[in-house]
Amino acid sequence: MDSLSGQIAIGKQDGLIVVDMQEDFMDGGSLEVTGSRGLINGINGLVRLFLQKGGSLVFTRDWHPENHCSFKQEGGKWPVHCVAGSKGASFAKGLLVPEGAIKVSKATQPDEEAYSAFSQTPLLELLNSKGVKRLFVVGVATEFCVLETVLDAIRLGFEVVVIVDCINPVNGKNGDRALKRMKEAGAFMTESRQLR
Repeated sequence: MDSLSGQIAIGKQDGLIVVDMQEDFMDGGSLEVTGSRGLINGINGLVRLFLQKGGSLVFTRDWHPENHCSFKQEGGKWPVHCVAGSKGASFAKGLLVPEGAIKVSKATQPDEEAYSAFSQTPLLELLNSKGVKRLFVVGVATEFCVLETVLDAIRLGFEVVVIVDCINPVNGKNGDRALKRMKEAGAFMTESRQLR
């Protein structure tokens, strides 16, 4: 599997997963993914398209307790970020989050790491109930939550398309490696301008 060429028509069996577009991951946030704020306009365009075509919309978010195991003070590798209910955990300023969209909160338990949108969340059941067969994935960060969400979606039987101009890595080389892993697992790659 590799790149998809030509126009891709969006329909009712398609879903858009917007991964972790939260203030703490934006430029200037406590765990910033450089350039991530620049993704918002492109993602908003896709959100509008999916709304227009009757596709499903999913917004994932880290929603950590204050003593989450991923935090440095608890022995993890990350600075404190996306604490449930905090300003940093809120969806990025300017991001279009329609009222009827599915919101998935992950890594909500102190001792539970969860990079994938499917990890201990009801997302699979929600997508199945809507008849979704194909998933388009955008957001941050390429080599962490985007990668794990894509790999899980493929394992669960979805066709998966990564929109490469609407994702950002923490580290460029690691991002490239993550894209390679996604392709090898069976994900397709495309750009937002190919969707209609």
